[in-house]
Amino acid sequence: MILKWIGKTAIFALAVVALQAKASLEIVITEGVDSARPIAIVPFTFVGQNQPTQNISQIVAADLMRSGKFNPVNVMRMPQQPQNSSQFNAAAWAKTGIEAVVMGTVKEVGLDRYTINYELVDVVKANGGVGQPMMNSAGRMVAGANHILHSSEITIAGKLFRQYAHRVSDVIYEKLTGERGAFSTKIAYVLVRDKQEYRYQLVVADYDGENEQVLLRSKEPLMSPTWSPDGTKLAYVTFERKQSQIYIQDVYTARRSILTSFKGINSAPVWSPDGRKMAMTLSKDGNTEIYVMDIASKSLNKLTNHRAIDTEPNWAPDSQTVLFTSERGGNPQLYTVDINTKATTRVTFDGEQNLAGKFTPNGQAIVMVNRTNGQYNIARMDRTTRQMQVLTRTYLDESPSIAPNGSMIIYSTLHGSSQVLALVSMDGRFKARLPAVNGRVKSPAWSPFL
Repeated sequence: MILKWIGKTAIFALAVVALQAKASLEIVITEGVDSARPIAIVPFTFVGQNQPTQNISQIVAADLMRSGKFNPVNVMRMPQQPQNSSQFNAAAWAKTGIEAVVMGTVKEVGLDRYTINYELVDVVKANGGVGQPMMNSAGRMVAGANHILHSSEITIAGKLFRQYAHRVSDVIYEKLTGERGAFSTKIAYVLVRDKQEYRYQLVVADYDGENEQVLLRSKEPLMSPTWSPDGTKLAYVTFERKQSQIYIQDVYTARRSILTSFKGINSAPVWSPDGRKMAMTLSKDGNTEIYVMDIASKSLNKLTNHRAIDTEPNWAPDSQTVLFTSERGGNPQLYTVDINTKATTRVTFDGEQNLAGKFTPNGQAIVMVNRTNGQYNIARMDRTTRQMQVLTRTYLDESPSIAPNGSMIIYSTLHGSSQVLALVSMDGRFKARLPAVNGRVKSPAWSPFL
């Protein structure tokens, strides 16, 4: 849920967005590529008559660039374009400073059937940087070398190329960083088209904005989508019946059911890590407080009890602590509440305001919206040192959501006069923008691993 604070007054902002029917989000890199690790994604060689419309090597290169950790080099800078490691000239590649090379082939084997082979080669190992030299006098690779970090072969339909390319990116990312890749994940967001009867849309797409699926169209506002831990459902807030209600909807069947419809505010739902409970904001008893509901029994556990507004809950990975935003100290700051003892602790002090907090997947840091000198930006605070780092320099940033591997943050911001989504790496070095073709895009939610 998006919450804007002006002085001591809380204004709940509706999460709304817009996108043309068949137009996807277009990622524009704005900062940080030059500082990333150089890597080469050699164009895969095609063998056959009917070339597929999707280009695997281009998709992989784009994925790795968007991670903020890799800088795929231009094809013109490649000393050669080998199909496999037997054609790989280690000496030539070593001179380029490129750390790793991906190469492969796409072979047509039937009607809309293609066999894909690819290899990931470590250039340093291939050039003898580790252990004995791995090449002969002609610069070619020798048998038995450990320079090949990964190789794979699969036969798939052409319509699966994009999905498979994301999986290739996941493998490469993990082999080179030791962390699981998140390119096969999805994002959910809310869209609005002001001139249409059904202005509000709940949309699910690949993490890069491709393959959009509209789950719901509504005349009334939709807001605060959040994923179930297994990635099969979304919870969100709707005003379809002229009041806020929390619904759960299946991403694949589109079936939905109402979870709460209490008098007053029903907002900011978020699943517990085990998927059995839902933290939320309710005002059914008068004050706006944090509750936890057992989804199966619908029983409620009231976690906070304060005259101030408490909202925007988020679970810690251990399921024992809930982070939330409260103005009980005068201005909105982040607090935690223990599920069992209900003891509350303030956790942020830097800046004028801190809100919309999210634990990183490993629980070691908190990502939030930080207001300093009147500017709302995305920030990260280390939970041990309490050191705060402001990650963005965009305008009116809100609604941060973290990739399941903890590497990237997607958030809503203003670009010119348009509401758009943007990406920033967890260290703040890499930034990208996902502008919609037409309209406003807000309230992103990154899926778990799928």
